[in-house]
Amino acid sequence: MQNKKKASWGSLARLLRFLWQDYKLSLSISFVLIVVASLATVNLTASIQSLVDVYVQPMVKSGSHNFGPLLRFLTSVEVFCLIGVVANYVASLLMATISQDSLRSLRNQLFARMQKLPIRYFDTHKHGDIMSIYTNDIDALRQAIEQSIPQLLQTAITLIGVTVTMLTVSPLLFIVVLIMVGIMFMVIKNISAKSGRYFGEQQKNLGIENGFIEEMMSGQKVVKAFVHEEESMADFDKINEELFQSSYLANRYANVLMPILGNLGNVSFVLTALVGGVFALNGVGGLTIGGLMAFLQLNRSFNGPITQVSQQLNFVLMALAGADRIFDLLDEAEEVDQGKVTLVNYELVDGQMVVTDKKTNHWAWKHPRPNGDYELVELVGNVVFQDVDFSYDGKKQILHDVNLYADKGQKVAFVGATGAGKTTITNLINRFYDIQSGVITYDGIDVKLIEKDSLRRSLGIVLQDTHLFTGTIAEILPTAVRMRLVKKFLKLLVLLTWIPLCNIWTMVTTLFLQTMVQACLMDNVS
Repeated sequence: MQNKKKASWGSLARLLRFLWQDYKLSLSISFVLIVVASLATVNLTASIQSLVDVYVQPMVKSGSHNFGPLLRFLTSVEVFCLIGVVANYVASLLMATISQDSLRSLRNQLFARMQKLPIRYFDTHKHGDIMSIYTNDIDALRQAIEQSIPQLLQTAITLIGVTVTMLTVSPLLFIVVLIMVGIMFMVIKNISAKSGRYFGEQQKNLGIENGFIEEMMSGQKVVKAFVHEEESMADFDKINEELFQSSYLANRYANVLMPILGNLGNVSFVLTALVGGVFALNGVGGLTIGGLMAFLQLNRSFNGPITQVSQQLNFVLMALAGADRIFDLLDEAEEVDQGKVTLVNYELVDGQMVVTDKKTNHWAWKHPRPNGDYELVELVGNVVFQDVDFSYDGKKQILHDVNLYADKGQKVAFVGATGAGKTTITNLINRFYDIQSGVITYDGIDVKLIEKDSLRRSLGIVLQDTHLFTGTIAEILPTAVRMRLVKKFLKLLVLLTWIPLCNIWTMVTTLFLQTMVQACLMDNVS
């Protein structure tokens, strides 16, 4: 638990550095405005002593009806309060802007990082759990950046201002307040430590539940086909119960904190009033009636922010739990690609292959040499597996001592039961995973030496799970096959040879390339 706590506060420091890096000016202005708003609050409370001792009591004793000085004093206090209100309003607008803009940037960084992660990451993390990072965890950060962190900052400044003012009014009476504050912070420390752990578990369990729901929704046909509804419901009940327990414990500790602190604040106020009354009546420490009234109000202003801290601390702890998950994703290692061989277009010049920027539809592998030169090898498409061993998790062997070849023009079929490794072989050719031993060559080149983008660009794969985009067939097919000559009628007929095998032949022969493929047609096109 201690390690998790350190990681969370480390995430807070990292979040603040992230904000400061891009929003120095806005954050600086917000900080100044929050200071002004806090000082306005402290000034309003502290002015009670001057109001009573300097204006009200002298007027009562002398029977004076000259309200001019009093009105000027009240006007100055009111102006300062209005300045504080405006400062607080502008600071809130700035923080809302910073919050939304920074979270947009953070989502972009998350998505960009996700595009560079290896396939293995998505095999070991449920899609719903990853989606939960973009929604629940990001929203928890939004609330912290937009509300909780500014509130904590304003509270800290207010406490400093109130402390200085209370020490000025009566240092002796402040000792009573300090004792009660110590008790409050002990309560906050003990309860927040427990709630913080459970808030972390809550965010984790929320991601697990989202992942399970996403998995069940996408596999609903399989669930029904195998009559697995009751087992799925039992699994969901278990996951939901774990989420309930972590959420219940987190909020139980969090919600009990504020009432406890509120009552301790009332005790502090009563003790301060009793001791302060004795001091004021006996003139101890020069405490006056006006000073006592101001001090009691300052005591309220002191205890109130502490109670607010306890409330905002819950949101901060939840945000830190989300920040841990966000930064964990950002810190995931990118897919390693040490390949140097690239796929290039070439043209023949005097019988020699020469690299060109033109789209010639003639492709070759470009081998860089240590001397800065390169060698071109024509792309043919010969694939060879030699003594290949592979395991997804390093424990269960999927492929062992596999040897095979597929030359240009050959049609090779892999037949076997589910889990036999048919799809795995395709994944290894694309280097979605790296083999444990053996070698896979493509046109005589070890695929580990080929740049992954070039390797995958040279291959065409039809996945088992087909996802159609909305659009006409004329729009979809060029995207899928990357063929510039798709406009030619004969080429299109070749590309559309699959249509008679589908259930949409009549529709296509009627509308031809203007056939609109919507999501509802996905069940027909199979």
